Amino acid sequence: MVKPRVGIIGAGFIGRFHAWAVRGLIGMGLVDAEYVGVCDRDDERARQFAEVAGLSLCTTDPDELISSPEVNTVYVCTPTGSHRDLVLKAARAGKAVFCEKPLARNLKEARQMLDAVVAAGVPHQVGLVLRHSPIFTVMKDLMADPGLGRPMAVVLRDDQFFPILGHYQSTWRKDYEVAGGGTLLEHSIHDLDLLTWLMGDVAAVEARTHNFAGHPGVEDLASVWLRFRSGAEGHLVSVWHNVLSRPSLRHIEVFWENGYFTCDQDMFGELRYQTYAAPDGALTPEEVNERYLKLVGLSEAEYREALTKFSLEDYLFLRDLATGRRPFPGFEVALRAHELVDAVYRSAAEGREVALAVSEEGRGADGH
Repeated sequence: MVKPRVGIIGAGFIGRFHAWAVRGLIGMGLVDAEYVGVCDRDDERARQFAEVAGLSLCTTDPDELISSPEVNTVYVCTPTGSHRDLVLKAARAGKAVFCEKPLARNLKEARQMLDAVVAAGVPHQVGLVLRHSPIFTVMKDLMADPGLGRPMAVVLRDDQFFPILGHYQSTWRKDYEVAGGGTLLEHSIHDLDLLTWLMGDVAAVEARTHNFAGHPGVEDLASVWLRFRSGAEGHLVSVWHNVLSRPSLRHIEVFWENGYFTCDQDMFGELRYQTYAAPDGALTPEEVNERYLKLVGLSEAEYREALTKFSLEDYLFLRDLATGRRPFPGFEVALRAHELVDAVYRSAAEGREVALAVSEEGRGADGH
């Protein structure tokens, strides 16, 4: 067992999210870890982080943070285009790695990153946070009822305003060289991973992408049809728009032969369902959270408090490092999501259905 000593690279919006969680979890005594360093190319932003958290290491040079003997766990929270090089350096240095999604700008880079952490034997986790969503974890559990029959269809709409307009404190997502794509890669890699988690392996995809805003190579609308190996069908619509009063939202509907499930949020909220056993069922947000905590074995009061303040994504990563468990979801899960994204882009470019190989999860490995 190793006590995680965390250094965060990237002091932007998502870096702040993880820094807040790491500090809070340590302060609550829920994880035995230290938050020791921050790196950002903006010296003033890095110094603000360091002052607030009382960090001993503050730098604009990621190599300095990665090579520091004070750091054994590296969070990569930078724009996507820099993920690969930072992860490869951290792996070579023998550091555990948490990398925000998407892993990389393209499938080739994602494979290189998985190969690197596997070869180095370092623990790794990707920021596919919906795998730790209370509402989707509970939905997944409810859909395990064999009385539901076979899955039939899923419809998922994911929309948010174009994330270059101030809320995320950055404009890099309009730059293809940095981002590698648009709403599909940057945001809906979450959705494609979620759909395979809920519905099983995807056999083929067919898609169209569109560019309304006019940023080259950065799509702001993707429409994806999915054919699952179970025989179910799916449709994903992913949109970046300019409706600034509208928060980032997901709406999902899942039909089984003997059941229907729907929700309008992606982390916390009401879960509604109708099944052969419950014609009009619903779980309140509080009931969803309680059921989630029981499912993940964290029903004590302090975890209820932590869940309302932070995603438990960071708790589970740091706990797993400290106890010698394998963090989840690892880069291998991210790679499968990247394979789906790549297939969608190829389908849109070539105007045809693109088939996918059977994944390890599809062969019966742990789908968590």
